[in-house]
Amino acid sequence: MEIRKKYSVQVVTVLLLGITILSSCNHDRNHPGWAYMPDMYYSEASEAYSENAVFKDGVTNQLPVEGTISRGHIPYPYDKSADDQKLAGIELMNPIALNDENLARGKEQYEIFCSSCHGVAGDGKGHLFTSGLYLAMPTPLIQEYVQIKPDGELFHIITMGSLSGLMGAHGSQIERDDRWRIIQYIRTELVKK
Repeated sequence: MEIRKKYSVQVVTVLLLGITILSSCNHDRNHPGWAYMPDMYYSEASEAYSENAVFKDGVTNQLPVEGTISRGHIPYPYDKSADDQKLAGIELMNPIALNDENLARGKEQYEIFCSSCHGVAGDGKGHLFTSGLYLAMPTPLIQEYVQIKPDGELFHIITMGSLSGLMGAHGSQIERDDRWRIIQYIRTELVKK
């Protein structure tokens, strides 16, 4: 008899629990049911530039922790200096495979970012120079002076800009792999023109 009583209590408990769970589900989207942990549902948001007593400096919008690197970003380890430019030439190697697809992409990127100054033929006679908008002639990329530089050094110049300051940094404008493709295009196709 006692076993039957225990079994009955368990069945009734399970039924009551099931009814309670099912009754908390409501199909009316305006009344979603019971909130078991309302603090998780209704958190208090703060405006980005409002005062906030939680932080020491009293500001809600905090700066990232020092040394934080954004996802997908690879920090560039060289500074804009002659020593780092030479070092980049020694340490950096072009990781992009030399093939028709990469050369086509390099040509496309060259025409977008480089030809207005360096010219379509790489002779330094781009639109900005020939129109008189830019007084200093950009370095012709087909010259031996450029062609003997290692790929890493050219990559550094595109990324950080020239040491003379005449060419600005393009590292933030041109994707890393596309800079390598531009160098491949300069080395293989541009010198043939």
